[in-house]
Amino acid sequence: MRVAVGSDHAGFEWKEKVKEILKSFDYEVTDFGTKSKDSVDYSDFGLKVAHAVANGDVDYGVNICWTGNGMAMASNKVKGIRAGLAVNAEMSYMTRLHNNANVLVLSQKYTPESELEEILKQFFNTKFEAGRHLRRIEKFMDEEG
Repeated sequence: MRVAVGSDHAGFEWKEKVKEILKSFDYEVTDFGTKSKDSVDYSDFGLKVAHAVANGDVDYGVNICWTGNGMAMASNKVKGIRAGLAVNAEMSYMTRLHNNANVLVLSQKYTPESELEEILKQFFNTKFEAGRHLRRIEKFMDEEG
């Protein structure tokens, strides 16, 4: 599994922990930055991850910022991206099961460090259910043109 990760300064600590967890799963991790806690624009890094997923350079992406909202908004502007914010394992499971998310968005502020591994496991081990959910996803994906 090839996974791109990205964060702004406010998600940097969780990004570093996410990389460790993903590597423990034997996943190939590409870090698109940021490289420190120095202030940066979340959109720069979120878009890099989203484009890597959309272009097929990686299988999935993980973006992290303070609340997760900015990264979700930035990621979802890229054609083909279905980014889902998950602050707990159940949300992570559901964003794959029902929404077929290809980018997981995390919040450093609202996600306890102790739950990161389970959130990642749920995201990467859950298969899309399709069925009625596919029809719903196709409706909003058609908006991309």
